[in-house]
Amino acid sequence: MSDMFGAAATRLSGIAARALGWRPAEFWAATPAELVAALSEPGSVSAPVDRAILDRLMEQDRHGR
Repeated sequence: MSDMFGAAATRLSGIAARALGWRPAEFWAATPAELVAALSEPGSVSAPVDRAILDRLMEQDRHGR
């Protein structure tokens, strides 16, 4: 796990714990889309992450950007 991913995961798991009452197992079992949906304002619309976006984010993470 890269330092960037680890820091982001730690921050997001803390947000999920405080805002949603999720335990670590619930956080890690959730998909990114489920986390976004759970943290979004009711009725808000967010675009799903498609494969191209996910690939780009993973590539950026590999290069530490």
